[in-house]
Amino acid sequence: MPTTRPLTARAPDEEHRTATSLELFFDLCFVVAVAQASTSLHHALAEGDIGHALVGYSMVFFGIWWAWMNFSWFASAYDNDDTLYRLTVFVQIAGVLILAAGVPRAFDDYSFGVAVLGYVVMRVALITQWLRAAHADPSRRVTDRRYALGVGLCTVGWAALLLLPGRWLLVGWLVMAPAELAVPAWAERAEPTTWHPGHMAERYGLFTLIVLGESVLSATMAVQAALDATDELGSLLAIAFGGLLIVASLWWVYFSQPTERVVETARSWFEGGRQSDSFVWGYGHSVVFASAAAVGAGIAVAVDVATGHAELSERGAALAVAGAVALYMLSVWAVSGRFKDRTRVGPLSAPVSAAAVLVVGLVTGSVLAIGLVVAATVAAFVVAESRDPSPVP
Repeated sequence: MPTTRPLTARAPDEEHRTATSLELFFDLCFVVAVAQASTSLHHALAEGDIGHALVGYSMVFFGIWWAWMNFSWFASAYDNDDTLYRLTVFVQIAGVLILAAGVPRAFDDYSFGVAVLGYVVMRVALITQWLRAAHADPSRRVTDRRYALGVGLCTVGWAALLLLPGRWLLVGWLVMAPAELAVPAWAERAEPTTWHPGHMAERYGLFTLIVLGESVLSATMAVQAALDATDELGSLLAIAFGGLLIVASLWWVYFSQPTERVVETARSWFEGGRQSDSFVWGYGHSVVFASAAAVGAGIAVAVDVATGHAELSERGAALAVAGAVALYMLSVWAVSGRFKDRTRVGPLSAPVSAAAVLVVGLVTGSVLAIGLVVAATVAAFVVAESRDPSPVP
């Protein structure tokens, strides 16, 4: 491996392009941040502070997701794996860990100082990468410089928010979050970067596994703690089995989609000028990731309710799980399922299932019932697909 070499664009049709060990290590460090956000959501819901839980989780998870997004899409286009590139990624990893350390403070009392510090560390490294790419890739120099400028201005904006009083932080966030989302749309208009469809499909799939795994971990730890302090074995087993059905079904829902072909379609739309369609897939995954991580927090709250360690009601805990599950199914359908029509039930399966999950959660207050509904939806989809298969358009 050479110490340094030009950070030129990689081919978007490169064969056998897979996630590198450095990318997997980067994702592993993000597990810490996702776990902190999920745990904070769990505690806020258990205390019955629904409004604070939703607002704090949305703000914190946006920062986590967007930092991961920025690295992943850049790496898909420009990863040359030289020493300087690796060292820059290690700086970004340090920023991730600082961000993760600041998540509880940001969630609990909107104290974003530590989280923003970690974010700035990551962004400084990212700006360096974009400037390297601009120097080595003349055909996309304008695009790369736009990214560097946009990321830099947004980083200054986030740091400036620390000067605002607590109540104004949400207003500032509502300004800065759309500004962040606008940077790629503005930069890519000059000349699209050469991200790899298959590589990005794998990267998104791997991060989906990370957040689903966090849900499994959160629920397992909650059940373990409850078993050490209570004799409510029957109700805990019902929650555990329902949670297993839910997580397994959510995995099935996501990975039954022809993800790589969806991404290839999105790329053709982007290069054809239909940017709004292509960004649905990339940006829509923020809801997929956030809702998947929230499922674990909801299951953990249900365990707390069953053992008398939460102020939320049993029905409230079930609705927390049902809401996260419904949002996950709708968002997966929006980013992938709407691109295809494999069966007669395919286009409507996710919206109908999401509505059924919410109704069951409201009526029964049971995590197990929610799991059975989601599993039944997946089973119906699989049966219908086997009987009436049709090619992906």
